Amino acid sequence: MSVEIAHNLETIHQRITAACQRCGRDPRDVQLIAVSKKKPASLIEDALNAGQTLFGESYVQEFIDKQQAVAGPVRWHFIGALQSNKVKYLTAKTELIHSVDRLSLAKEINKQWGKANAVARILVQVNVGDEASKAGVPVDEAATLVQQLSELPHLRVEGLMALPPYADDLEQVRPWFRLLRELAERIDALKLANVSMTTLSMGMSHDFEIAIEEGATLIRVGTAIFGARE
Repeated sequence: MSVEIAHNLETIHQRITAACQRCGRDPRDVQLIAVSKKKPASLIEDALNAGQTLFGESYVQEFIDKQQAVAGPVRWHFIGALQSNKVKYLTAKTELIHSVDRLSLAKEINKQWGKANAVARILVQVNVGDEASKAGVPVDEAATLVQQLSELPHLRVEGLMALPPYADDLEQVRPWFRLLRELAERIDALKLANVSMTTLSMGMSHDFEIAIEEGATLIRVGTAIFGARE
């Protein structure tokens, strides 16, 4: 399996480079997150041995178990829905939280990181397609939420994240990625304290090239690296 994972990672990096060349971007400006949720620690180690250091987890208990099980220079991002009562288990263990979508959650992160005398790096999750099945702040409320978060001393908002509506025709997905980028530009123009809009977490296995063309700086790829989840 380790040979297959190494091959998959190499293929994805080639696709990242090609997508960047098409739109005149530097491939170094796009980071690949290997989404390892529901996959065993052994596969994370295979990917780590192939040079992948950035991994994304979606479930707190699974994240904690893997963090203890995997040795090596792993950088962890938390990308899944997060309940306020689970925040304390992540304190100072994750490099970036992608899924902050409400003030109450942000306040709990601020509280727990404050206890550790640390600053949490976060992204605000936006529900770009206004889908009832997905988390995220509505597009028209995102700027207000970011303004509220900018006042919390143990948070730093570094950008936005989205899970756009699925479509087989990737050109139907492109407008959602563009919407997120333009929203980030509007929020950036507000010049808020403790806020930068340098990070756009968008794009997954089937659509990451379109996301890169529309400005993604973090792409979250699981199936194309590790195979389908059971």
